This record gives sequence, structure tokens and C-alpha cells, in this order.
Amino acid sequence: MAESWVNSAERIGSDLHLDVSGPGGRRAALCRALREAVRSGRLAPGTRLPPYRSLAADLGVARNTVADAYAELVAEGWLTARQGSGTRVADRAEPLRHAGQRPTSDPPRLPGPRHNLKQGTPDVSSFPRAAWLASYRRALQSAPSEAFGPGDPAGRRELREALTEYLARARGVRTDPDRIVICSGVAHALRLLFGEGGGGVLRGPVGVEAYGLGFHLGLLTTAGVRTVPLPLDEHGARVERLGRERAVLLTPAHQFPTGGPLHPERRASVADWARARGAVVLEDDYDGEFRFDRRPVGAVQGLDPERVVYLGSVSKSLSPAVRLGWMVLPEDLVGSVLEAKGEREAWVSVPEQLGLADFIACGAYDRHVRRMRQRYRSRRDRLVAALAEHAPDVRVSGVAAGLHAVLRLPDGTERATVEAATARGVALDGLAAFRHPGAEGAHGDGLVVGYAAPSEHAYEAALRALCAVLPSR
Repeated sequence: MAESWVNSAERIGSDLHLDVSGPGGRRAALCRALREAVRSGRLAPGTRLPPYRSLAADLGVARNTVADAYAELVAEGWLTARQGSGTRVADRAEPLRHAGQRPTSDPPRLPGPRHNLKQGTPDVSSFPRAAWLASYRRALQSAPSEAFGPGDPAGRRELREALTEYLARARGVRTDPDRIVICSGVAHALRLLFGEGGGGVLRGPVGVEAYGLGFHLGLLTTAGVRTVPLPLDEHGARVERLGRERAVLLTPAHQFPTGGPLHPERRASVADWARARGAVVLEDDYDGEFRFDRRPVGAVQGLDPERVVYLGSVSKSLSPAVRLGWMVLPEDLVGSVLEAKGEREAWVSVPEQLGLADFIACGAYDRHVRRMRQRYRSRRDRLVAALAEHAPDVRVSGVAAGLHAVLRLPDGTERATVEAATARGVALDGLAAFRHPGAEGAHGDGLVVGYAAPSEHAYEAALRALCAVLPSR
């Protein structure tokens, strides 16, 4: 039986009792014990924890068990780890206050909202640090020397080959490595396609969804491209309203922000329109991998690879800090896009490309996406349950998918609800913030709530704060 006393007075100030028995193995038990020590105040913010080897020796467990437990708690926000400073209890990890216990002083309030329910941000505390580091190390050790010199503006062949296999298998994309161009994200892709101030590979006017991502509209406007808003209904964008536009930009897997997939008949219809008009469909596969109620819907690109530009990135599936995205292009656009990419300053870091290629090829990316799919499904289910209990007049619209949900509000209450949320330190968006200025009519009152951003231990408090500001009839 493992010892449960840490004899480390010289390192953490006093002996510490850690119960590493119980279900789930030693690592899970150690994580539970350390969380409880922080919650109870036995480990105060800023306390330096013993090194891996010392704690492993005290507890009679493997060194890797301690290292993995520390890494998990760092990712969850309980601990911090910095080179030269060791592993410490995070400053924001405050102990629970017992009933009747009076605070000695008010804790300093950090700037910004207390609860981040903004859309578009994944749970950054869940970044797979160990798996990413392993892939990064393997990729650098096996990379040929030429990888660190001037390279291919299309991106490293290793990554384009890994993406060819992955996108075909997971998203139904039909392509080959020579038709993939690596970029830093969807925004970068749109800049390459449309330029800035005109002169891009593609021309307008461009059909866009009446409610959509702000950066889509902003980039097209900056490029001098006229946009034509397409109405939305429960089946997605009304693509039958397309006429003489030269392109259309859609989020067909999970329409942002309203949350529905593009209906199969409309998917076929928009491909037929592009073929007949010699136009292009720009498919931003927003949230495409995160469908919870069924298997993810495949990409529109598979219907006609010569008329659809498929755009993707790891900003939602992995991290916005990993600046990697891709374009899957019709054959006749590849040369023009590479010419537009131009100087090497616009190329994506080669080590990151090599790391992602290994991360995909070894299966770690699939495992991470599956794990996050389960976590986000749980987050959405808990949001729906909280609304049913505390705000039954507010319903969630759209399919069970993605990193956000639209909460439908009674007419005339959206602005006041957003203001009330801001006053209580809850950061979220109203549905109207995503409406195209030229759109016909409105899509009703609502909130766009990102349920992925809070860390796991902060999510329940964020839900309580949200429910407290929601209107009731």
C-alpha cells in the first residue's frame, strides 16, 4: 500500500497528507487528493509542490504518475508550472470558505469578466500538452535537414498528406496533397483568396449568410467585396436566392450562429448553382467535427471538388494558439493562390506543421477530438438542464453540436439581458451582433452562449451566473 504522507517540510512548509487510495488508479487518486488539498486551503495559492521524483518516492508511486497528475492539474487551472520556478498552486485557486468563517480581506478583482461565455473559444485548459509535445519531439527528431531551410509555399508535404487522409476519412473531402495549401487559419485563407483592397484570386459579389461570423464580413469588406445576405430558416441558408454572385460563403456543417446544418437538398442545389454559373462555394467547416446527436455531416466539397473551396483549421478542435489552417482547392485555383501567398513571411512555421502532421498520423488528433466531443456534449447537456430548471421560458435552438448554443429569448429582451449579463461579469453576445447590416428582417431575440471556454471547475458557476440574468415571463 502506498504511503499517504508527503515528508517534504523543507519544500512545502509542512507535512501533507494525501490519500492516494480509491478507484481509478494512482494518478486519478493523486489528482483528487491534490484538488482537495487546494480546495480546503491546506495548499495555499503560490505554494511550491515537491518535484516529481521526491513526491513519487514519498508516496511509493511511479515518477510518471506524479508528472501526469501535475500536467492534468496544470491544464485544469489548479496548478502552474514555469521553468525555474517549479510547480505551484495557481493564484486563482482559492480555498472554499467554511460556513461561519469570515474573510480576512476582499480578494483583488482581476480585470475583465468573471465568467467567459463568449463563442468561438475552445476549452484551452484541455490542450493535450503531453501528446502534442511527444509529436513535436518526434517530428523534429525525424525531420530532414532541408525542412529548416526555404520550403514549399503550399506547406510541408508531410502535413498535406496527413490532411488528405484525415479529411477524406473524417469529413468526406475528396482531394490529394497537391490541392491543399497550408495557411494560418480561415482568416488568412480569405485574405489570400480576396486580397486586401481588391486584386485577389476571387471576385465579388459574394453571397453570405444573413447571420454569420463577423470576421468573414469584415475581411470581405476590407477587400472591397460586395456581400449579398441570404436569408436563413430551419434548413440553413436560402441558397435558392443566389443569382449572379461569383461566390457564396457558407458554414454548412453547423451554421454560425443559428446552429443548424444546411439541408441535403440545399447542399446539392448550391453545388449545382456553382457548376452552372462557373462560381465557387467557399465552405468554412465551422465546428464540423463536433456533432453530438449523430455522426458529423460530411463536407459539401465532396459533391464537387472543382467548384468548392474547403476551409478548415485547428482553432476550435485543438487551440487558436496553434496557427494552422488549410485550403482544399479546385485544381485551377492552386497556382493563383500560391502566387498570392508570395513571400515567405506569409508561410506557416514549419516545426508546427511537422508537429501537427505527426499528431494526426499517430492518431492523437482523433483521440483528442473524440475526448473533446464528449466534454462539449456534457457541457451542452448541462446548459440545457440548467435552463429547464431555472429559466424554462428560454429554449436552446439548433442541433446538438459545436462550441456554442443560441438561447431564444422573449421578444424585446435581448439588449437588456446582455446588459444585465455584463453587469454581473458574464461575457456573452446577443444574436443581433452577428446580423448582416443588409439582411431582411430579424431572426428573433437571442443570446449566443459559448459553453466551451470556461475550465471544468468554473463551468457550474458560469451557468448559475447566466441563469440569474435570463428573463422570465
